[in-house]
Amino acid sequence: MSTSRGSSPGPSAMDPQRRRTVIRVTYLITALDVTWMFLQFAVTPYLAKKLGFDTLQFGYLQTTVGVIQLFGGPLFGRFGDLFGARAALTLACSATIAFFLLLANATHPAMLFIHKLPTLFMHVIPVTQMVVADLSEPEKKADALAKQGMCFGIGMIVGSTLGGQLNTLYGEEFVAYCGAAGSAATLLLVLFFIPKTTKVESATSENEKKSIFSLGEITRLRKFPRVTKIFTIKIVSGLPSVIFQVMFSIIALDFFKLLPEQNGYLLAYFGITQMVVQGGVIGPLTARFSEHSLLLLSIGVACLVGVAQIIFMENVAQFCVIVVPMMFSLSLFGVITDSMLTKSVPSSDTGTMLGLCASVQSLLRTVGPTIGGYLYVNHGISSIGFSQFFINAVILVYLVLRRANKDDKDSK
Repeated sequence: MSTSRGSSPGPSAMDPQRRRTVIRVTYLITALDVTWMFLQFAVTPYLAKKLGFDTLQFGYLQTTVGVIQLFGGPLFGRFGDLFGARAALTLACSATIAFFLLLANATHPAMLFIHKLPTLFMHVIPVTQMVVADLSEPEKKADALAKQGMCFGIGMIVGSTLGGQLNTLYGEEFVAYCGAAGSAATLLLVLFFIPKTTKVESATSENEKKSIFSLGEITRLRKFPRVTKIFTIKIVSGLPSVIFQVMFSIIALDFFKLLPEQNGYLLAYFGITQMVVQGGVIGPLTARFSEHSLLLLSIGVACLVGVAQIIFMENVAQFCVIVVPMMFSLSLFGVITDSMLTKSVPSSDTGTMLGLCASVQSLLRTVGPTIGGYLYVNHGISSIGFSQFFINAVILVYLVLRRANKDDKDSK
């Protein structure tokens, strides 16, 4: 049964028991991939410092990743739609193995840039999101994506704690090799458990006639209802948060003066907070409130986080308090916008749409380090909080006024 354009896509024709098994394994793959990625967060900033990088140069390194993944995200999402989840995840996990092997041998500043090249194909999260979206009922999509976010939190906890301890005990090279071995284990899970495709048969057949490099096939998604508006909000509202995220390694090292092991514990605290929010809070909220209301809530909380960053963030203890609403806002905003966007397109295009969602993060990570480095060096850490408050306040006012105008028109 084909899916009509613009309707909410239904789940794959796979039998229910098989769908549940694949979704559970997909959650495990997500948790493992995030674990290995947070291992490298215990390596890169400290290795960069050893190789003589300053704050701006480290920002350029982060920008390099953003540029590479900006182009890779949409194409990789399209690749997943055309060739299926197993092929896409196999390529992504293989690229992750290469990424860690290059990191283990990064003994020169240029090698830190070279080891980022495999990130062109490192899109495990968008593909696993595609699998979960394809196999979930439309009304349960947001909750399913939130549970996947909980797996992200688990990976953050394990990876951060393990990475900090291994780096302290054995050094950066050993941690990088552990990441390569772990990524190889993830690849085996993909090969044994993930089906070739999670699409309905008719949608897959239709897509096979199209090219992965078709810019028109990628950009046409903006014509579906709500897509352009939600994407614009995702980009503008997400910029301040991404600025803080990409600068956090430097903030932890330079402002909070954290050692690798302490930094790992702080990142683990992030993960615990996100796991609780994604697993125990977002699901019930999506069941009781509309997506539009939750979008407003996430942006409103982001405004308050910006104010807290301006006034209160002077030490690690104060920052740990701010992390709770910060992770709530980030998690809710990401889940709701991804859910709204995947519901706006047919099942045959969920991979491309989630690839575009990933490219939003990559776009922000392209400009974020440079902006963040400038703000932090010239105006201090409070300037990042001010940008968080101001940008999200403008968006919140716009959405409230837009909804008020729509209600007035409907009442006439």
